[in-house]
This record gives sequence, C-alpha cells and structure tokens, in this order.
Amino acid sequence: MWLRLFVTLTCLFISTPYFAHSAEQHVLGTIMAIDAAHVEIRTTMGQLVNLRVDKKTRYKDASNPKKATMPEVGNRVVIMAEKIEKKGGDVLLATDIHFSSAKRAQAPKPPIPTQ
Repeated sequence: MWLRLFVTLTCLFISTPYFAHSAEQHVLGTIMAIDAAHVEIRTTMGQLVNLRVDKKTRYKDASNPKKATMPEVGNRVVIMAEKIEKKGGDVLLATDIHFSSAKRAQAPKPPIPTQ
C-alpha cells in the first residue's frame, strides 16, 4: 500500500511543472520592426510573426545584463509569449524578450598587396 501511495505522489509531483508552461510559446529570430505596441520577428524558418507588447513585458539584454536597454531592429531574440484568444483571432503577447544587442564585427578588409 505504501508503495502505491509513493508511486502516485511521485508521478503527481513530476508532472506538475509541465502543466505550468502549456500556454507559453517560444519565438526565435531577428527583429524586423519594433515599437511600443508590437514586435515583428522573422523566424529562422523565414516566417514573419507579430507579437503584442505591454507594460508587463520584460526585456533582458544578454550582452549587457546590468544596463536597461531596449532591443533594436536587427537584434537576435528569443521571446516567451502567451496565446490570448480574442474575437478577431488569437494574439501572441510577449512576456519576456531575451535579446543580444552586441554589434556585429565588421568583415576584415582584404590585405593590400605589396610589391
């Protein structure tokens, strides 16, 4: 009897964390457009995804975590979003935006031939 109780409780507690993330979606890509109300992302598969942004959206800069910065067009992002059902259709609301604002290094110039 104790074994059955132990197995049942173990299964219950192991499966609980998976239910917490059921409505959350992840979007990975590059910022194509951004303003105060929305973010447009081009995913790695080439698809454009529009996400809403509100006051509760948290921004996290991977290259400078201590400084409060906003993402810019061209930054690579990973966005955690919730699907919200509305009358006009489903809308994705960004909850966390993780981005890297590191500037790309310029391509090295070819060496000048010497004579």
